[in-house]
Amino acid sequence: MKRLETICFVTAAMLFVLPCGKAAACTNVLVTPGASADASSIVSYAADSHWLYGDLAFRKAGNWKDGATRPVYNWDEGNWIFDIPQPAHTYKTVGNMNEHQLIIGETTFGGVSQMYDLDGGGIDYGSLIYLALERARTAREAISVIVELADRYGYCSEGESFSIADKNEVWVMELIGRGKGRKGIVWVARRVPDGYICAHANQSRISTFPLDDPENCLYAQDVISLAREKGLYDGPDSEFSFCDTYNPLDFGGMRGCESRAWSAFNILCDGVFTYTDGNGAEVSRPASDFLPYAMGRDKGARFPLFVKPAKKVTVADVARVMRDHFEDTPMDMRNDIGAGGNQCPYRWRPMDFECEGETYCNERAIATQQTGWWMVAQSRGNLPDEIGALLWFGTDDAATSPLIPIYVSALERAPESLRQGNGSLHEYSATSSFWINNRVSNACYKMYNQMQPVVAKHISAWENKCYNNVTLMDSEALTLYKDGRGKTKAAKLLSDFSLGAADEIFREWVLLEQNLLLGFMDGNVKTFHEDGTFDLAWPGYSEHWKQAVVKDHGDVLRHTK
Repeated sequence: MKRLETICFVTAAMLFVLPCGKAAACTNVLVTPGASADASSIVSYAADSHWLYGDLAFRKAGNWKDGATRPVYNWDEGNWIFDIPQPAHTYKTVGNMNEHQLIIGETTFGGVSQMYDLDGGGIDYGSLIYLALERARTAREAISVIVELADRYGYCSEGESFSIADKNEVWVMELIGRGKGRKGIVWVARRVPDGYICAHANQSRISTFPLDDPENCLYAQDVISLAREKGLYDGPDSEFSFCDTYNPLDFGGMRGCESRAWSAFNILCDGVFTYTDGNGAEVSRPASDFLPYAMGRDKGARFPLFVKPAKKVTVADVARVMRDHFEDTPMDMRNDIGAGGNQCPYRWRPMDFECEGETYCNERAIATQQTGWWMVAQSRGNLPDEIGALLWFGTDDAATSPLIPIYVSALERAPESLRQGNGSLHEYSATSSFWINNRVSNACYKMYNQMQPVVAKHISAWENKCYNNVTLMDSEALTLYKDGRGKTKAAKLLSDFSLGAADEIFREWVLLEQNLLLGFMDGNVKTFHEDGTFDLAWPGYSEHWKQAVVKDHGDVLRHTK
């Protein structure tokens, strides 16, 4: 899986200058049990890359004899790195969740290049995630596993922000290497206060942190001293800021990255950020106060790491965030001529362009065309692990792709449409979720304001049905589970449900793509009737587009009176 948008790799400083279109990607939203509607921990993750194929990783649990080893492959490049010893037991993992309801997501922030040792060997960030999922049951255990592995074997990636959640706690962990010739990572991890949410999107977000509060903050002992040694910081320990030291802000970091975290907060907080300030007081301020920062205009207007949502957050709320294009904000991409005549909220790469000596940006929203796969994962502590671990999984562009409910602990195998090996970026597969979702999304891009609402209606109907069905499955499986003899039946029930849901939505999307072709062929909009007839309409183009065309070419196109 080549480079998750180098896969989420490019540093903020490089974000708007890469000529080949590689740009920072990936967005995570973190929701604590006290902030969610059903008391679950929720983590969303969009794995965005022009080089990433969307499928579902599936790895069975295992018992291992002394001396057993596990090969480690670089997650982006796919090449073998080395073998490491297996523990006595490893856990089942499905995507970025394991059977004990541990969830791990990531976004890459890059950071100060002198902290990299990309060619020095060691474990890459993706492998750290999946090794931790195989070896840890809780968020705190995962943090320990990540640190221990990186420090023992070395770390060969750039700076990372990890989202780590279990049934009770949600943590954001930020880490970067120690520089050439030095193994391991410097890092800090903060527990998201219960009742709060967090978000990150390729820019380090942990600034100052408590130095003596192990219940809520963990960190490498040399995280500050190494910064001094490297000449990156010379102030007092109490004022040390991880993000300002290891990932200094620039325009790209704010406009291309922090803008997405701001937008996630803006949606879930209904435009008012409520947070705890440095003095421990609760403060509420309009999201617009922080907009100059999100737009890259004012570094001093940084918004907080944690905020309270306006209401208890549901999976549907988080999915809505993951489908955001900055709608109804100054960064709304539907409102300039770049949207074309059908208000398409996307801009193809590269992420910047020059005109008459000035450089301009193409917005990078949360929803994006180059998503490989995305998820909204729930760790539900009010249910046994066998039932509670629930992964809502989708492939391709979140704005036009449906989520599939997957019971992680019970799943017997990956669904065929999501199976690794079923197609690739250079091999089309007619049975692949990634490819049928791409057919739907790429159809929508040509007449977005006409076609995407049709797709959105189908997504809404499907996901609402799934929310109801999951409630029924939970209840039925729990009844079986409480009867010790029914645990196997409960697992079978949930696995069959997950596999059936994946098959059902695949068939529905195949039919939807055909209907989009029928209904919008050649720029027409057809309304079909039961008797086989149809009405035909030509919706035309947006007013902004017409005005721009008239300004550019009106003398030639104007009717003669």
